[in-house]
Amino acid sequence: MERIVVVGSGASGVHFALSCLLKGRAVTMLDVGFTGEPHPRPEDSLVGLKRNLADPVNYFLGPRYGSLALPGRHGEYYAFPPAKDHVFRPAGALQFQTNGFSPLSSFAAGGLAEVWTGGCYPFDDQDLRQFPFGWDQLETYYTRVAERIGISGTEDDLKSVLPLHGGLQPPLDADEHSAELLAAYARRRQHLNQRLGCLMGRARVAVLSRDLDGRKACGYSGRCLWGCPRQSLYTPAITLSRCRAFPNFQYLDGLYVDHFRISGSGKVRSVVVRRADGVMEEIAADALVLAAGTLGSAKIFLESLHRDSGQILSLSGLMDNRQILMPFVNLRMLGRKWNPDTYQYHQVAMAVRVRESGEMIHGLITTLKTALIHPLVQTLPFDLAGSLTAFRSVHAALGMININFPDYRRQENYVTLDTSSTPHRLAIHYQPDVSEPARLKQTIAAFRKVLWKLGCFAPRPMIHVRPMGASVHYAGTLPMSESGGAGSCTKHGASRDVDGLFFADGTTFPSLPAKNLTFTLMANATRIAEEAF
Repeated sequence: MERIVVVGSGASGVHFALSCLLKGRAVTMLDVGFTGEPHPRPEDSLVGLKRNLADPVNYFLGPRYGSLALPGRHGEYYAFPPAKDHVFRPAGALQFQTNGFSPLSSFAAGGLAEVWTGGCYPFDDQDLRQFPFGWDQLETYYTRVAERIGISGTEDDLKSVLPLHGGLQPPLDADEHSAELLAAYARRRQHLNQRLGCLMGRARVAVLSRDLDGRKACGYSGRCLWGCPRQSLYTPAITLSRCRAFPNFQYLDGLYVDHFRISGSGKVRSVVVRRADGVMEEIAADALVLAAGTLGSAKIFLESLHRDSGQILSLSGLMDNRQILMPFVNLRMLGRKWNPDTYQYHQVAMAVRVRESGEMIHGLITTLKTALIHPLVQTLPFDLAGSLTAFRSVHAALGMININFPDYRRQENYVTLDTSSTPHRLAIHYQPDVSEPARLKQTIAAFRKVLWKLGCFAPRPMIHVRPMGASVHYAGTLPMSESGGAGSCTKHGASRDVDGLFFADGTTFPSLPAKNLTFTLMANATRIAEEAF
């Protein structure tokens, strides 16, 4: 039987692998595969952990307080807890040389989506206009993935920009602040729609509101950021576990993929990996599927072609969603009590058509519930005691919009191989479009107007434009197309440079709308597996 070798266990890799396994194909997955510790006291809520853990300071802040978002973090409001340290643990191999880009990578089992917040955004026909297929060809696979992982949501005003697919569970119970925002939208819906170009509704999130395949529905414990012990919040490690139950699946972890080798006829013949002890090993491959993330897959591709021909190639078109973090205060929620026993992440989504640019910009609203409060307390203009007193009165009223911008393939944004060091590094060059400063200013103004109509105030000095690369929505270096030449792939992810080589991650996206791409990564990988293998 032909052996399909998949590199990477992230969102793309595991759904590609599962789809092949369900068809009876044999799959070998190569991965570094770092894992974390088991969840402590799974029956406790977040408040219960603070009370019952033997050393809660170490669990929440780390032995050196590494999860504190202290002054000088350049406006970032989030830090990852020690329980997620394995997601960003370096493998000692992939290094970057960067210009205008702040990359993140992961060698964890499950990849970077082990720390995602579950936002599921289907691309509509407008989003897919540069793809070699449309919504009608992708809808089946959105439904397939939704049925596998469990996505909660409902039909509302956002259906015109977030098209409906099958497999949706009922929405989660809304926390009080989210319910207040939705009620304010309902009261001013006509004005917001017609005058401000705003649509608003329930976020679609990969969180169970009903039990599914042995996973439990959300228990509203507030532990989302630290890891869900009920597996209510989906991560790719869940699908990896399902793959490992198949007898025709082989998971080889502890391996860093360095490059692949090409036969004299121009076909992939093997993969060269570095074991944890530094020993190099060669693994035969009949078909090789790179799903190591856009940067990881690009590095393997460039390294492999350099070793085969001596060429140092450049892959243009690197994209990422620029993000804005916009904290706000809901004036109607001032002085109210807050409930820690709620779903922690976003429950409300928003789309705003910015009049000046014509762009549809998407945002996710997270109301502050059980997150650690030090990043916000430290920004208040009081001493510690005064800041804590002030914070208690506004805690229930605080929220944050994470705003995503679209991106487009441009020649000036590229990756190439830096051979000046050993091992070779991936060199990344990114510069924003000249129109970006004006578009950012226009979008900030548009969202602040919407918030004001909802009874909320967003202090301008607290708005933070994140560095390019911070969203980790990387895409575009080997785009899919109906026809193309070197440095591209077919609609089924087949490389036009090397026979037997496929890409199943964001590498293949020819454009990037203002939406989280993870759901589409999973659907597209499923489509490639079902249609091409």
